[in-house]
Amino acid sequence: MTINMSNTTKKDSKCTPVYIRGCGFHSALGKNAEEIHSRLQQGASPDMLPVTGWLNDGSDTVVGKIHDPLSAVPARCQQQDTFNNRLALSALQQITAPIEQAISQYGKERLAVIIGTSTSGISDGEQALSQQMNNGTFPADYHYYQQEIGNPAEFVADYFGLEGPTYTISTACSSSGRVFLTAKRLLKMGIVDAVIVGGVDSLCQLTLNGFHGLDALSNTLCNPFSKNRNGINIGEAAAFMLLALAPKPAALHPNQADSSRSNAKQQIALLGVGDSSDAHHISAPHPEGNGAEEAMRKALDDAGLAPEDIGYINAHGTATPLNDEMEAKAIHRVFGAKTPVSSTKPFTGHTLGAASAVEAAICWHILHYGH
Repeated sequence: MTINMSNTTKKDSKCTPVYIRGCGFHSALGKNAEEIHSRLQQGASPDMLPVTGWLNDGSDTVVGKIHDPLSAVPARCQQQDTFNNRLALSALQQITAPIEQAISQYGKERLAVIIGTSTSGISDGEQALSQQMNNGTFPADYHYYQQEIGNPAEFVADYFGLEGPTYTISTACSSSGRVFLTAKRLLKMGIVDAVIVGGVDSLCQLTLNGFHGLDALSNTLCNPFSKNRNGINIGEAAAFMLLALAPKPAALHPNQADSSRSNAKQQIALLGVGDSSDAHHISAPHPEGNGAEEAMRKALDDAGLAPEDIGYINAHGTATPLNDEMEAKAIHRVFGAKTPVSSTKPFTGHTLGAASAVEAAICWHILHYGH
C-alpha cells in the first residue's frame, strides 16, 4: 500500500486518491490517538509482556495483550458480543463522527464494510468449549455464529445500521491489506461512496500454539531485521479507517480553509495498492520475496509514483529469519538502500489478520502527527 499526505492530484489517470476520513486504532501500543502518539515518540509499548502457561508445553512467550477495559456491545447486537467485536468497537468508536457524517451525506445503503480477520471470535469459542468440557453445558450467551469468520463485518454493519456490501476477507496476514484494494475498487466502480475498512484479531491459544508448533515464536521481545532475530510475538489489535473518494468535509475540520481544494491538501490519502500471490508454500513466502516485490511494484504503479517518491516503508517484519531476509531482498530490489524501512511489530506484536491495517494506522499516525 502507498499512503501519502495528499497535496496534488497525480496526472496519471490511474491514480485516484482515496481519502482517509478517520482512523481508529487500539493495540498493545495504546487505546487512542493521544496515547499512541506519545508512545511512538517514546519508542515504548509497555503492554508487550511475557506470559506463562499459554503454550501447551509450558514454554514462555511474549504477547501484545490489551489490558484496557472494553465497552460492551449495545443490546441490539448482544448475540454478537465477543471480545473480538468489543475490541473492534473500541477502535470504531474513535471514528464514529466521520462515519455518522458519511451516513448522513450518502445514505446507509451507500457505505460498505470490509474487514480482515483470521480469528474472529475463536477466543470466546475456546472459553465456551472449556466450560462445556468441565460442566457439560455451553455458556448461555454463546453461539457458534460468534466465531464465524464473517461475524466481525456483520457486527460493524449492524452496529451502524448499514445496508451496503458487507463481508470479511481472511487471507492470513494479508487479510486487512486486501481490504484496501477491494475498497478502492468498490469506490472507483461507483458501487458505494464510502467504505469502513480495517482488521481485528484477538489472542487465542489455538493461534499461539499453532505458531509455536511451527517453531516461530520468540520468548523475548521480537527484534525485526536484527542479526539475532529468533521469532515473532503474537498480539491483538483493531484498526479501522473510513475511506471515500471525496475528502473529509471542512465542517469536521474547523481550522482548515473552506475551499474543497485547500481542504484536500491537508488530508491523508491512499494513493496505490498492490497485491500478489506467489503460492510458494502454505506457511512460507518465496525465499527471494518474489511475491512481495510484485505487490510493491503494483502499488507504485497504481499510485503513479516512482520508488524515490516514497519517504518511509513500514515493513511486515515479523522477526523470523526467513520473512525478514526475503522482505529485505524484495525491498532492496525495488527501493534500493536509501528509503528508510522499519517494522513496528515490537510495539504491537504480530496481529495476524489485523496486521496490515495496524501498519497502515501507524503510517497514518506518522503523517497526521508529523513524527
